[in-house]
Amino acid sequence: MLHALLRDVVERDGSDLHLLDGVPPKIRVHGSLEIARDAPVNVGALVLPLLDTRQRALFDGDGETDLGHEVADLARFRVNVFRHHGGVGAVFRAIPDHIPTLEELSVPEELRRFADLQQGLVLVTGPTGSGKSSTLAALLDLINRTSARHIITIEDPIEYIHRDAVSTISQREIGRDAVTFGDALQSAARQDADLILVGEMRDRETIQLALTLSEMGTVVFSTLHTNSAARTIDRIVEVFPEDQQPHVRSMLAGSLEGILSQILCPRADGTGRIPATELLFATTALRNVVREGDTHKVDALFQSGRAEGMHRLDDCLFRLASAGLVSGEDAHRRAGDKSRFERFLPPPDPA
Repeated sequence: MLHALLRDVVERDGSDLHLLDGVPPKIRVHGSLEIARDAPVNVGALVLPLLDTRQRALFDGDGETDLGHEVADLARFRVNVFRHHGGVGAVFRAIPDHIPTLEELSVPEELRRFADLQQGLVLVTGPTGSGKSSTLAALLDLINRTSARHIITIEDPIEYIHRDAVSTISQREIGRDAVTFGDALQSAARQDADLILVGEMRDRETIQLALTLSEMGTVVFSTLHTNSAARTIDRIVEVFPEDQQPHVRSMLAGSLEGILSQILCPRADGTGRIPATELLFATTALRNVVREGDTHKVDALFQSGRAEGMHRLDDCLFRLASAGLVSGEDAHRRAGDKSRFERFLPPPDPA
């Protein structure tokens, strides 16, 4: 039954399978949920046998756990299993076997400059399901094919599988190969890593180590669940006690090389989704803003960096709506300055 449902996800070009006890299974296709089959399934019977001893202990103690699941000749899936008021639930997110290119993802071509970095911190941010992992996988694949480096990925769970090309890649999974992100980062410092991918900066220890390593000459790529460059900077600083924040701002100012924030929007023609992005590169002005804690000034930096490809989310949404790639209504709904997007809305009903 589970195999058939997962195959249905792939055949429908879906992204996620949603399973809840007492509810018919649903598949997310191009952002919308569709019924996979009419009758509910016993989620616990389908999913709990997939858990190893550690994952079962986490599920029993915390009420949820993450894992990776691979179906031969079909796809890999990132899985979250959880308890809810009706029983057991799970979400399977499909991870394609093929690592996409930056061009295939329709993300800004200026991201290529991150592939040439020799040290520093790069953050890809956005809500769950916004394509952060795919963007980072595409960047790593570009580096793997063009540069001889030792790349270490630290993930929970491992998503895309990278095969050595020009680079050497070590992929470590939390719970199987390391206990925590912090432990794995401390080990990476002793493993002669040129580039470290941290799946998510979840806590203060991970952020502290990522900043330290990026200051010491390592490239660090990671993600945060924030929706703008300014909010990303604030989130990192706010994790620390107030008396430590000036030092953290100084470390971040010295190590930050860029922030890409992205969301996925339905294409206007219904053929899939396309990212809307906000891109900020490190400049002397940005480093001063970060150091002084003046993140309200970040928006002003996009204008001066336009020639380098820097842009706000609203700028990207405006271009997508103007080109007819996303609907005007959808761009308006997601925009910050909604008055700028009123031209794309249908005229009001004269009734």
